[in-house]
Amino acid sequence: MSSAKDFLELIQKSRKGKFKIYIGMSAGVGKSFRMLQEAHSLLRNGIDVKIGYIETHGREETEALVEGLPQIERKSVFYKGKNLEEMDLQAIINEHPEVVLVDELAHTNVEGSKNKKRWQDVLEILDNGINVISAMNIQHIESLNEEVKKITGVEVTERVPDKILALADEVVNIDLTADELLTRLKEGKIYKKEKIQTALSNFFQSGHILQLRELALKEVATHVERKVETEIKTENFKPIKFLACISSNEKIAKTIIRKTARLASYYNSPWTVLYVQKPSENPEKIALDKQRYLINNFNLAQELGAKVVRIKESSVHNGILEYVIAHNITTVCIGKPHASFWQRMLGYSWIYTLMNRLNERQIDIIILS
Repeated sequence: MSSAKDFLELIQKSRKGKFKIYIGMSAGVGKSFRMLQEAHSLLRNGIDVKIGYIETHGREETEALVEGLPQIERKSVFYKGKNLEEMDLQAIINEHPEVVLVDELAHTNVEGSKNKKRWQDVLEILDNGINVISAMNIQHIESLNEEVKKITGVEVTERVPDKILALADEVVNIDLTADELLTRLKEGKIYKKEKIQTALSNFFQSGHILQLRELALKEVATHVERKVETEIKTENFKPIKFLACISSNEKIAKTIIRKTARLASYYNSPWTVLYVQKPSENPEKIALDKQRYLINNFNLAQELGAKVVRIKESSVHNGILEYVIAHNITTVCIGKPHASFWQRMLGYSWIYTLMNRLNERQIDIIILS
């Protein structure tokens, strides 16, 4: 179990801001509660710790822990006829506490703010040498977006790129069993009474919680493995480099990007997204909507930490092969051909040629469906 003492040692090792994230399978597991407990412990150890932003959601236990902790006043922003309270980024940088608590990492800032997202605020705080303790739910991780949608039926719009988790010095999972979480919900410790039944019928179904819990446990285990591999490298270690090959097909490309992002995150490896532009897909010939989808997918790949490369080549497999050889790629990820038998025989033979060429060079190929 990670303690305040461990984080204290991390702080003392470096001038650059250290970053700790509490992660959980859903709202109500106790992330904010644990952040505040840690803040009290740091305060008792003589550390200058302040609340930058905490979201209590009106929960009595959490509100009680805010007492006695110094807070950096939020700023009031007038937006669409309402006064909204936002975290004051500049005030945090100016006051420069040793440690600042920043809740709700996936939050979207009010229009007109310096940064669009709170995780961007956190990067700025860390760059200023301030240590950050933050929290988020598993469903807000960008590359898990599709999996979460399959589990819950809900598309989460506020998301955090995987690279932010990779930057964290510590990721701590706040774990509860499904029964413990449902008991907390029924006791009114998560939402007010009038919202409990709706929550039980929707997000807080036992099956959903079990699957989200598994995702959270896997995510933190992966983070720990990455840290071990990074800090204990062997001499024979050959770094893995992934190449995700995409076409102008929006949905297949998005799947390839997200799944390769997960693999790269798991292996803590650099990765590239490659689009081979055939003459039939030059900007004058390709439909406008396809151009837009391509740009959106390039942006998604960059958000997830990929380098994006676009090359012009009439032969797709030659374009991929040349890039693989020139950049020492170890693993190529491509989409499963979605075509009829004859199209596959006539138009998709390049995949089989590519597979043979890669096999000759002992390069792994992963076909993603």
